[in-house]
Amino acid sequence: MRKYFITGLLILVPLAITAWVLNLVISTMDQSLLFVPERWQPRTLVGFDIPGLGTLLTILIVFLTGLLTNNLVGNYVVKLWEKLLTRIPVVSSLYSSVKQVSDTLFSSSGNAFRKAVLIPYPHQNSWTIAFLTGAPGGDVKNHLVGEFVSVYVPTTPNPTSGFFLMLAKKDVVELDMSVDAALKYIVSMGVVAPEDAPKVILQETKIN
Repeated sequence: MRKYFITGLLILVPLAITAWVLNLVISTMDQSLLFVPERWQPRTLVGFDIPGLGTLLTILIVFLTGLLTNNLVGNYVVKLWEKLLTRIPVVSSLYSSVKQVSDTLFSSSGNAFRKAVLIPYPHQNSWTIAFLTGAPGGDVKNHLVGEFVSVYVPTTPNPTSGFFLMLAKKDVVELDMSVDAALKYIVSMGVVAPEDAPKVILQETKIN
């Protein structure tokens, strides 16, 4: 009975978690229907809600926004909008911070979260996987002696929370591992190990 119960868990738990995450994402994106006039909403037209319809609407809005702003007139409107937001107290600092982060993460030319690295953490005798996010800037770099890099250390099994660290470049080892493989390794708490890489790469490759 114990064997059958564990087998059932191994099959149902991944399905349940996947369904829960999808339901959370779709339910969140369906909130875009709140911007649609009540007389045009599915509940009014057909008498019941249609799950996923708001998700399609959200995707369409994102696509149209990119399409309309990817020209001279659209860029001009966006700049006017951003200039207006920068004049509003509190909103200005919040918007600019979020925009800088999103530009770094989603930019095709950015390097944030493009490399998985191995770092000594939380002490010199233990190691963990982190993601390279850049280099220290501002007045911070004036107080650091030598070359340093900035890394994000995700927690397990929830990688959306973690720690921001600045480490000496010489102590950070670049891994021959994709970001996706590293995330799977972290989320699974080391159970889903990535494919073996040549030991020479792990020992000798450093952040360039």
